[in-house]
Amino acid sequence: MNLFNLSLRLNGYPIGEAKRTLGEIQSKNPSEFEVYLNQVRSKILTYHHENNTFYRSFVKQGDLTDWNSVPVMTKRHLQKPLDHRLSDGFTPKNTYVNKTSGSSGDPFIFAKDKYCHAMTWAVIQDRFGWFGIDFNTSRQARFYGIPLDKKGYYKERFKDLLSKRHRFSVFDLSDHAFTKLLDDFKSKEFEYINGYTSSIVQYAKFLLRENIILKNACPTLKACVVTSEMLFPDDKILLESQFGVPVINEYGASELDLIAFQNLEDKWQVNSETLFVEILDENDQVVPNGTEGRVIITSLYNKAHPFIRYDIGDIGILSKESTIEKPILEKLIGRTNDIAILPSGKKAAGLTFYYITKSIIENDGKVNEFIIEQHTTSHFKVIYVGVESLSEEKKETIKKEMETYLESGLDITFERQERLDRSKSGKLKQFSSLINNP
Repeated sequence: MNLFNLSLRLNGYPIGEAKRTLGEIQSKNPSEFEVYLNQVRSKILTYHHENNTFYRSFVKQGDLTDWNSVPVMTKRHLQKPLDHRLSDGFTPKNTYVNKTSGSSGDPFIFAKDKYCHAMTWAVIQDRFGWFGIDFNTSRQARFYGIPLDKKGYYKERFKDLLSKRHRFSVFDLSDHAFTKLLDDFKSKEFEYINGYTSSIVQYAKFLLRENIILKNACPTLKACVVTSEMLFPDDKILLESQFGVPVINEYGASELDLIAFQNLEDKWQVNSETLFVEILDENDQVVPNGTEGRVIITSLYNKAHPFIRYDIGDIGILSKESTIEKPILEKLIGRTNDIAILPSGKKAAGLTFYYITKSIIENDGKVNEFIIEQHTTSHFKVIYVGVESLSEEKKETIKKEMETYLESGLDITFERQERLDRSKSGKLKQFSSLINNP
């Protein structure tokens, strides 16, 4: 029984119509697709200019016929009451309403009209279908957080039931919890894993220590989909080795849609059916494919709330092999608010620190996981969980590598803890700057 699609329809989300529309979009040839994109992009821009007071005041005198002159909006522009941002005829009661995670530091409440939300699910189901996963029939092992308040907790558990999901806690990453989890994999016919990268990586490390290939314990397993946190190349190798199935990298945003999904050719295919993704420089100008810049996204179907040329807060690169109907995300570098400012004034992606350190301290398996905090322009703290303290020799190696890749004179300190603090959602932020970047 298609309980998942049925639950969408019962809640007013026309999933059948959305799937038909998606199929029509995907059947277009390149020239037809370009016409479609220009039309739907112009249509959503005109709609919000005519039906949304907030957006009309935001655009002001912008030229609606010149897409490149349409102003870029950020999360901070949207940090005002939701009622002030909705289009005419839409209310919190007749839309899908949710809240962003706040991982960017600028959380806000957003809304989607019900057809737009159905299109979101049509795209998600389409992409998972590439790997033989059906949301109505495939059982999911879910590594996510869960609300701790009673109402939120049982709401998520009910959604898990309808979606054939078994949720594992990302707040307990002990060997004891992982052993119990393994028993579930042995007794339940899971077809795929889905969840936060860092938690799934920790489970793979447990399997490595125990010399276990998960596919052997759970023969029905087909794939693992990681999301919400950075997936590093060596972690992907670890996951595929210990799980024995393909590892799929997903990139999405709750306020928008699924943004990119690893396809069967192992490329990060951008969702061009319901989103328009641009890469812009600091002056809001489009950069050539192959050049890094800010990820700017337009939601093509959300009539309830404008997300037009919306700066999601990430830095990325579109591949030179991208086409208008099949853009490829070559690289996602990190968040714009994860930029470290060094004493010389030089800027560096915060994940640079994480990646340098990761390549050194995880080799011997004595460090389970770690994060890096910037406290001043020169002071960085490595906070880690491990079976023993890092040796002075290893600390010195890390310091030298950071100075080689970045600059000299940095103050690197280390702190061993029993466990790392995760956000309420269960996500782990690998790099955090605790200073105000100019």
